[in-house]
Amino acid sequence: MYKIIFLIFMILLGSLFSAHPAGSVDWVPTDEEIQKYRKSWNPFSHGPILLQAVDIQPQGQLSVRPFLFTQIGEHSYGNRLTLPTERNEGPIHLSSLAPSVNVSYGLTNHIELGLAASMIAFWAKDSTGNSTSDTGFGDTSLIVKYRPIVQDPDTWRPSLTVFSQLVLPTSRWITNTSRPPGGFSPLGRLPNTRFGELGITEGVMYRKNIRPFRISGAVFYTYAAPGSQGLQTTYTGDVINTRLIIEHLLNDERGFGYNLELSTLHGVTWRADGHSINAGQRSGFDIVGVEPVLQYRFTDAIVAAAGVLFTVAGRNALDSIYPNFSIFWYWNKTGKVIMR
Repeated sequence: MYKIIFLIFMILLGSLFSAHPAGSVDWVPTDEEIQKYRKSWNPFSHGPILLQAVDIQPQGQLSVRPFLFTQIGEHSYGNRLTLPTERNEGPIHLSSLAPSVNVSYGLTNHIELGLAASMIAFWAKDSTGNSTSDTGFGDTSLIVKYRPIVQDPDTWRPSLTVFSQLVLPTSRWITNTSRPPGGFSPLGRLPNTRFGELGITEGVMYRKNIRPFRISGAVFYTYAAPGSQGLQTTYTGDVINTRLIIEHLLNDERGFGYNLELSTLHGVTWRADGHSINAGQRSGFDIVGVEPVLQYRFTDAIVAAAGVLFTVAGRNALDSIYPNFSIFWYWNKTGKVIMR
């Protein structure tokens, strides 16, 4: 199974470099379209916290993103989608810290490669007073993004990017880190995946700049490989992530503005491979979160953002808040950083 999933990921990567048959639709933006976009309004700033940048790094440009994501949860939701006014106390009180580093590089003006490595520390207490905690490596993501359509500043056409992610369970392979209550990597670090499981995520992202706003959104689908517990093969439900983000830039020169970011996470009751679910939340779950964010430009190469993600509705899930902080450092081989 591991070899099959790796082969699928390599096929996806290879397909990005393959030539299109003669007469087919050309899904590669022209140099003129890219230059027209880069000359349009798009101040250098951090951008969204809960979504990878939709537009691609220019060829030869690199970014490194230290990211601290935390979680505090003391309530939970029942088996129907409700607001926090109907949440329940417990049964788990959870606190966690999840630092990560995301690196991305513009291989071409159409293709971006990424790597995200993380650690996690959590402390949990159940309703009986029993406590659990652990610290160790989190999971690692290998990412490929391809932008077949770049936005046109003179029309309503947005940028459209295809996102592919292979999640490696380094939390289990390296330090055998315990799975935190809830069983997930932190919401918002990347498209959310099941902690400690090998998985593939495919998604579509879009962005449109309309001065003084930037509007982004995405849908991601994650398939987790079968696991094992004792002698039994386990099958958990697949996961769907969505994002909708509005940025309002107040000072273009300083990259200062605020964002309103909507994030949802849905555990579905099926699997892409057709197997019946025999592990995890068999009846599915839903989490809806909203995050206000402030972003600021410190130098010509460093931008930062901070915010707090609040759970505003849920089903079969913890009710949590997620304070988080992110920094981008950019490097370009020409010496001048270009905003994605």
